[in-house]
Amino acid sequence: MSTNPRFSQVFEPNYGVPVVVAPKVTRVTCNNPSAFTFFGTNSYLVGTDTLAVIDPGPLDETHLAALINAVGARPVSHIFVSHTHADHSPLAKKLKELTGAMIVGAGVHRSARPLNIGEVNPLDAAADHGHVPDTELTEGQIVDGDGWTIKAIETPGHCANHLAFELVGEETLFSADHVMAWATSIVAPPDGAMADYMGSLDKLEGLGHQRYFPGHGGPVENPDAFLRGLRGHRKMRERAILERISKGDRTIVSMVANIYRDTDPRLHGAAALSVLAHLEDLVARNAVRTEGPPSLQGTFEPV
Repeated sequence: MSTNPRFSQVFEPNYGVPVVVAPKVTRVTCNNPSAFTFFGTNSYLVGTDTLAVIDPGPLDETHLAALINAVGARPVSHIFVSHTHADHSPLAKKLKELTGAMIVGAGVHRSARPLNIGEVNPLDAAADHGHVPDTELTEGQIVDGDGWTIKAIETPGHCANHLAFELVGEETLFSADHVMAWATSIVAPPDGAMADYMGSLDKLEGLGHQRYFPGHGGPVENPDAFLRGLRGHRKMRERAILERISKGDRTIVSMVANIYRDTDPRLHGAAALSVLAHLEDLVARNAVRTEGPPSLQGTFEPV
């Protein structure tokens, strides 16, 4: 059996155009493509009469206008935010001003762990530090709307306050950046943590969802098999790191150069953070040794 998920980069964003992806779900994709956002951020409208909006997206006036156009004359009761990265949450405030909806979901931005002495958070610029929800949702909390019910599922890993949202009774999960069909999620300390991410993958398997609608790209079909593939992919990456250390690589820079030699160089910075996330986990499990807390500048040795 393959240890890799079946990634799919087939996706038509239809920027600004409402796309019905399920009976109660419409997608509107923001025109903010990048190496990290794929074609852009997906916002979702849930319901038929009174709506919920999931992940309104970045501060983008064109996308705001597209969302308002897709909503039309219907009221919006809730704005759900999965996590506080700048491509997902900042537009919530403006959308609330225009619709009067409550902002619910992820709490204020926080890191998976405190910064170490002298450490700089490389993803700080990507965080939405101004996000404050009207109601913070935690594990299992239910929000009932007009013809829809959404349940919060805590899925830390990509970042500490990451939530997925289950559309109850529809076998559907809005997986945000935790699980995406086009690529693996970025897990970058101190915002994210590999042990948390792996635990969140385990948590979702077997919950009975038949499809995921992610924050970027197209839907994830057969999600349990995809979750197993993601888990296998991360375990394979862990083995590659251990192998490079056994062969004499001592720095993250040298590990990335060897492990990610076929990866877009624009992603090598993210790759280094991913390797650090694995190394934090490996050091915590006493599989790798380093002097002091694991860091991008540290040296690593086999135990």
